[in-house]
Amino acid sequence: MIKKNSLGLIELTSIASGMHAADIMLKTADVELVISRTICSGKYMSIIGGDVAAVRSSVETAVDTVGFGVVDFFVIPNVHPDVFPALAGHSNVELLQALGILESFSVASLIEAADAAVKAAKVRLIEIRLAMALGGKAFCTITGEVAAVQAAVDAGAAVIQEKGLLVNKIVIPQPRQELLREMI
Repeated sequence: MIKKNSLGLIELTSIASGMHAADIMLKTADVELVISRTICSGKYMSIIGGDVAAVRSSVETAVDTVGFGVVDFFVIPNVHPDVFPALAGHSNVELLQALGILESFSVASLIEAADAAVKAAKVRLIEIRLAMALGGKAFCTITGEVAAVQAAVDAGAAVIQEKGLLVNKIVIPQPRQELLREMI
């Protein structure tokens, strides 16, 4: 099992280039494939995990080699541990306190924002939903005390806004508990 303390992603407009990039990343260093699939609207993404140096090397090599179709990419060193289960849709959240929602036009900026959000305040990441049946957009949901959720949402929104890709950010105090059932 590879120790995943870093996360890397490449988002591409070409499915063929996306598969090629995933293969390059896996052959470059000792990394684990977290997600590799088509996403709306006709794009492809690959997410890898591993130690920081391996992830950085894999992502940089793939970006430099593939070239065609790269929309965005990142390496997040010391990724918050809540990000991995949220990506997989396996959150252990059973009660909604305040509900924060971040929405982005890109997968890459949303994951970076989710990581920044959970590092900024004492909150729980519920889910990160990536571009499937969303027209290429992505969103994440966060819960915790109202002030903490507001701080987390503001921190995450700043990351997305810096790239000009923020769709919306919302904090709902005292949401109805039925919403949690619909989210996960």
